[in-house]
Amino acid sequence: MPTETKRGLIEPEHESLSVVRQCELVGLSRSSLYYQPRGVSDENLLLMRLIDEQYTRTPFYGIRRMTAWLKGQGHEVNHKRVDRLMEAMGLETIYPKPRTSQPSPDHRVYPYLLRDVKVDKPDQVWSTDITYIRMARGFVYLVAVLDWFSRYVLSWELSVSLDVGFCLDALDRALGRGRPEVFNSDQGCQFTSRQFTERLLARDIRISMDGRGRALDNVFVERLWRTVKQEEVYLKDYETVPAAAANLRAYFQFYNRERLHQSLGYRMPEAVYRGSVA
Repeated sequence: MPTETKRGLIEPEHESLSVVRQCELVGLSRSSLYYQPRGVSDENLLLMRLIDEQYTRTPFYGIRRMTAWLKGQGHEVNHKRVDRLMEAMGLETIYPKPRTSQPSPDHRVYPYLLRDVKVDKPDQVWSTDITYIRMARGFVYLVAVLDWFSRYVLSWELSVSLDVGFCLDALDRALGRGRPEVFNSDQGCQFTSRQFTERLLARDIRISMDGRGRALDNVFVERLWRTVKQEEVYLKDYETVPAAAANLRAYFQFYNRERLHQSLGYRMPEAVYRGSVA
């Protein structure tokens, strides 16, 4: 089992590896290794936990519905506070907003290409998304790249910020395995950035993006997040970012190689992905 010390994030016999290489092996950016808990109040951390759990159940909830739900749980909050918390959690793009400003020229939104499309082979459609991962004190962000047909998690990364860098790292690792025909994401600034889209266009990959306020356009990633949180994250309180990375790494290995999926005829994602492409 991976350790949580700064000297060795993985097994002791590999401690001679550089810190950068160890971070790569456990899916952790180097900056995350020295993460200190954010200055977030206990009350806000509680609200963010509740928002995370409810959003996992109902990803179509926007600010006003989430505010009403929190009030129903006995919490005196207004929609402005919920807006701030959801933005900090990376959930600001899940609901339709008035277009009060124009996007940067460096960010381009592409149409959704997958409505009524039959996905019947691996590497036909990949998708990605970012989710909030709670810790005992504070939080981090998780991004993953998923093959729609097999539900195989091609890559994942953790980060202490929503900068595009960790999304690029996950994309590069996934592209090291293969190339999809279509790559789908939401309209988050990480995925509409020139850095991200140029990597896809350079490989002749068609880009698809969810419609505004249509979280379920990316339903397979939403299901992945629900599974990861209910079977792993909500059962534990990670004390450190390396602990979160080590536990998630073990979980994704289980998810890909051992977990039986009813939608796959009770087969494992890795077996379906590799067996189908063989």
